[in-house]
Amino acid sequence: MRLQQWKANGWLQAHQTTPAQIADLLAIVDRDLQDSMRELSPDWQFGIAYNAALKLCTILLYASGYRPEKNLAHYRTLAALPLILGNTRKDDADYLDTCRSKRNTAEYDTAGTVSQSEADELRAFTHELRTDVIAWLKANHPILITAH
Repeated sequence: MRLQQWKANGWLQAHQTTPAQIADLLAIVDRDLQDSMRELSPDWQFGIAYNAALKLCTILLYASGYRPEKNLAHYRTLAALPLILGNTRKDDADYLDTCRSKRNTAEYDTAGTVSQSEADELRAFTHELRTDVIAWLKANHPILITAH
C-alpha cells in the first residue's frame, strides 16, 4: 500500500511542512536522545528514546506531505517507515511497533518492564535512524534540512 492510499482510506491528511518545523522536530530528537542517557530507570530511558524514534518517523511523514489522523497516530507514523524509506525497513517498523507496545505497558500499566539492554538497544537504533533520516532529507527534500 502507498501513502496516497492511506490518505484515501482516511488514515492520513495532507500536510505541508516547513524547514522550521523539521528543525524543531530534529531538536526534540536530539534532546530526547541526550535525555535518554541520563541516570533514569530503563523504563523512562526507553520511553524517551521511543519518543525520539517516533519524531524521526514523523519527520519522514511530514516531509512526504502527510500527517496521521489522531486515531492510531503513533502506529500509523511508525508503519509508514517502509513506505517512505523502502520495504527493507519493514523489520524496523515492526521493531518500533513492538517498542510502542512495550513503552505503553511501562508508562501506563507496569513499572520495571524494560531492561537496561532494551533501553540501550532502542537508543542505538534511534541514533542510526537519525542518520538515515538526515541522509534521506538531504537526498529527497534538501530545502527542508538545514545543516545537521
